[in-house]
Amino acid sequence: MRTIAENVLQLIMEADVDGLIGAGRHERSSERATWRNGYRDRSLDTRVGTLNLKIPKLRAGSYFPGFLEPRKMVEKALVAVIQEAWIGGVSTRRVDELVQAMGMTGISKSTVSKLCKDIDERVHAFLKRPLTGEWPYLWLDATYLKVREGGRIISVAAIIAMAVNTEGRREIVGLHIGPRKRRSSGPTS
Repeated sequence: MRTIAENVLQLIMEADVDGLIGAGRHERSSERATWRNGYRDRSLDTRVGTLNLKIPKLRAGSYFPGFLEPRKMVEKALVAVIQEAWIGGVSTRRVDELVQAMGMTGISKSTVSKLCKDIDERVHAFLKRPLTGEWPYLWLDATYLKVREGGRIISVAAIIAMAVNTEGRREIVGLHIGPRKRRSSGPTS
């Protein structure tokens, strides 16, 4: 079944490339736009197993089969799941188990760290951006989150500064993570 699937997909790609080039393999044509230039290997995980495909390369321009595009969406979804799990305080061991439960080979601690580094960079860029504009209304709010700190999961306050600009649009103008305020059990002096 796997071999049949590989052959069918290979035939589809060859037909796509013939149309893109304007001529079949070893065919002379005045409509020829470019020439073939070998193949690049690509694997595709399916229910019938991993398919080993050879994607045609072109001398001028490029070709990428449309049926492989959803893979990018799957990869983005997987990265989002891993990042969300990490933010939620799931250990790297549990993230690895989650990835394996999704039918993949697993993921290392360093890979999880690299994927989550992107989140840190985006948050840092947001916090360091210059504030421009006028905000006649400003208010603060806090929500409590569980975060990973020094190998432990602790509760912290995420303090959010919200504002309304002169055009009436709400925006987040600041964010700070602080320790959770402890409630006292008795009167304070």
